[in-house]
Order: sequence, then C-alpha cells, then structure tokens
Amino acid sequence: MGETIEKIRTRRSIRKYKPDAVPEEIIEKIIEAGTYAATGRGAQSPIIIAVTKKEVRDKLSKLNAEIMGTPDSDPFYGAPAVLIVLADRTRPTYLYDGSLVMGNLMLAAHDLGIGSCWIHRAKEEFELPEGKELLKSLGIEGDYEGIGHCILGYADGEEPAAKPRKKPYAFYVK
Repeated sequence: MGETIEKIRTRRSIRKYKPDAVPEEIIEKIIEAGTYAATGRGAQSPIIIAVTKKEVRDKLSKLNAEIMGTPDSDPFYGAPAVLIVLADRTRPTYLYDGSLVMGNLMLAAHDLGIGSCWIHRAKEEFELPEGKELLKSLGIEGDYEGIGHCILGYADGEEPAAKPRKKPYAFYVK
C-alpha cells in the first residue's frame, strides 16, 4: 500500500493534547499542505489563520464553547495551536474548497507526527462581532465564512483505534 494511503488509513481525531507548543516550522509545513488543496476552478477561495497566541486561542475556545452551549468546556481539548479555515462566500464552491483544505491540514499534521481534530462552529464564531473584530484586526476583508478549526498539538495518550468501515460503503457501476 502506498505511503499516502497508509497515512489516510491511520489518521485519527485527537481529543487530548499535551501543552507543548508545536514548532513554527511544522505549522508552516501543515499550512503549506492546506494551500495545495483542490479548489473549484483553482480560485483558492479559502484562507488560513494560524493561532498560537494563548490568549487568542483561549478566547476562541471560550466563544466556541458558548456557541456549543457548554461555556465551561474547552472544545479545543487543550490543543495549543488552532488553524482556522475560512472561505470566500462569493465563490460557488467555497464550502467544498474549505473542507478540502481542512482535510489536507489534518493529513499533513498526521504525516508530521502532530495530532489534529476538526472542530466545528467556525461559521457561527465569525458571524459574531468578536469573530468579525478578529478578522478586522488582521486586516482581512471580504465575505468570509468560517469552515472549521483544525486544532494541532502532541497527543496526550494513545491514538484511538479506527472504527470498522460500514458495509456497503462503496457501490460500483460496471
């Protein structure tokens, strides 16, 4: 089996992290992989925001938890880094484009020995004044919708086992 397929087969969502920071050069490699995701008509509608500043990470986590209805939880599971994917809503394939970026980010993280997990509610976060203010503070303008948060860090414990694949998963037309 090819190395890429093996990485796809063994990637898991990690939901408990050590507090150790992910080196910037590793984050940059993960982001680069995200920028090579396929996008409709090659339009490259997504953008990625890398958050490693603890105060901002904690503020986003709190906001996400409030949206989820569990204000005392950490939806980022202690991960020290968050890559936020947003996409230009004016592009017809923006949601798919951003989803492919998320997939590339998680696979690249796994390949580099970094745990990851897709955390939802980015859409709701960036519809709120706090989310809009963050974009404005970064000089990001446009009609962007939050697609997801790719949390990153070193797994604290064993990776979970894969669940069995459902049957049938694929159908063939010959």
